[in-house]
Amino acid sequence: MPTPPRTRLTQQNLGALRAGVAVPAYDRSTTEVGIVHFGPGAFHRGHQAWYLDTLLARDPRWAICAAEIRPPGLAQALIPQDLLYVVAELDERIRFRVIGSMKEYLLASQDADRIYARLTQPQVKLVTLTITEKGYCLDGNGELDLQHPAIAYDLTHPTAPKSAIGWVTEGLARRKAKGLAPFVAISCDNVVGNGHKFRNAVLGLAQARGDKELAAWIAGEVRFPCTMVDSITPAADEALKQKVAESVGLYDDAPVQRESFLQWAIEDVLGSDAPDLASVGASLTNDVEAYEQAKIRLLNGAHSTLAYAGLLAGYTSVGEAMNDTRLAGFVARMMREDITPSLRGTRGLDFENYIGAILQRFRNPALTHRLYQIASDGSQKLPYRILGTITDALSAGRPIRRLAVPVAAWMAFVVREAKEGRALNDPLAKMLADVGGSCVGKASADLPRFLALREVFPANLAKEPKFNSAVGAAYDNLDAFLD
Repeated sequence: MPTPPRTRLTQQNLGALRAGVAVPAYDRSTTEVGIVHFGPGAFHRGHQAWYLDTLLARDPRWAICAAEIRPPGLAQALIPQDLLYVVAELDERIRFRVIGSMKEYLLASQDADRIYARLTQPQVKLVTLTITEKGYCLDGNGELDLQHPAIAYDLTHPTAPKSAIGWVTEGLARRKAKGLAPFVAISCDNVVGNGHKFRNAVLGLAQARGDKELAAWIAGEVRFPCTMVDSITPAADEALKQKVAESVGLYDDAPVQRESFLQWAIEDVLGSDAPDLASVGASLTNDVEAYEQAKIRLLNGAHSTLAYAGLLAGYTSVGEAMNDTRLAGFVARMMREDITPSLRGTRGLDFENYIGAILQRFRNPALTHRLYQIASDGSQKLPYRILGTITDALSAGRPIRRLAVPVAAWMAFVVREAKEGRALNDPLAKMLADVGGSCVGKASADLPRFLALREVFPANLAKEPKFNSAVGAAYDNLDAFLD
């Protein structure tokens, strides 16, 4: 294998890039920070920062100040590269693009004053987050968990918080004290109702701090739009670094790889002084929930179906499963004929085009989606991805024959893993192992064991005769149901 070039990607060295590598189409020295982002990991850098890199070519006001809360992060990799990095878009033809939208990279442990200075600048209009669902420090009811260690710390150290919620809350408190308009606070995490959860967390912390005026100001003035984000972004590794270096001609210590598909739906409450994200491909909508439901039921529901049916058929990846024309055809029919009728349409969301894009993504030869990874946490995913669609279909009098297949396949997968002594990656792993280990391979005996799991199956659905009949028939003869 050839040794990759060691000349580092920097602003000065951009001229050494190989032909065909896209570079920022603007003068980075003239851009201004308009956004503070907490959690500058791979997804942010391949998704939101990509959109903003496109926007900066026509509007220089929207460069990013990245704020890293939890080391070790990317400071040591990105700062020597002038915050430049390569995004490799993985498809039949891999494309490489240098992203320059990050203007500043600050560490909470060292640069607290500079972060607060940014948070209180009038020209900073947006504060965005990609901190994963755990970073919102919520309890099971979606409210701020005051017993969470980071939140408990933030309550006693409000100006030196540990959580992103603490930073945003204190940043808003300082803007209010200065008489500034609040920034718009945007969650870009893959969390249903993320804007509502972000608002609950920040408002809950303000209330817990005992600052009634701040809490009232946040409740009345701060916008927390919901969003839906989508683009598969596998973790980077040394192989990616070598591939990028060989392909672009410079060494990048912080590359990002993602599929070429990109989607960002944003609740249309940003205001007139926000970046024009619609002009670079984002969808501004009054119905983010419709986009969320389409993603959960069409994309994620089909993913889970391929995972369980594919693993039982001996496949290891989505691409392998999609090469089985029978299984691929089944999934396509289920999406079009069984899932789409359960969805609510909205402007800008074309279901047939969306399904076509999903099927193309599943066949992407440049990405390997491991079925075992998709199959993890099935007890948590199944209710949202499949059971909600089944409930709606039953209420509307529509058939559920195909929709029963992923449920039956999940059950058969649990039984197989238990019988072969493999531990499931699932919060209910022990419970499922006990259920699977006691099964005999017949629906009459096995189905009641699974349907008794209230953590997965609501009582009204578990007792529904049509549901029992369809899942039982699929469980006893899964192969026939794929026709």
